[in-house]
Amino acid sequence: MTVNEFKDTLKEDTPPVEINNELKALWYDAKGDWDKAHQIVQSMHTKNAAWVHAYLHRKEPDYWNASYWYSIAGKPKQNSSFEEEWEQITRSLLIQMD
Repeated sequence: MTVNEFKDTLKEDTPPVEINNELKALWYDAKGDWDKAHQIVQSMHTKNAAWVHAYLHRKEPDYWNASYWYSIAGKPKQNSSFEEEWEQITRSLLIQMD
């Protein structure tokens, strides 16, 4: 699945069944449901979940918490737009699914 194909699924009421939980969190975030996105990743213990978690806290904004999760994910703090970071994370996670 490409990022554009993933974005096309945002027209639906539920996320695609074949995507992982990190991508589901990004899907809900893109649909405007930050709480649902956060609920999904907050109990996960993967570097990818930490990356999504960091992005969500940066967007909140809770910069201290975002910094913590970026360090857990092994990713640098971001200065890009939220849209750019969302696409970067989404692209990376979709590539890992293939």
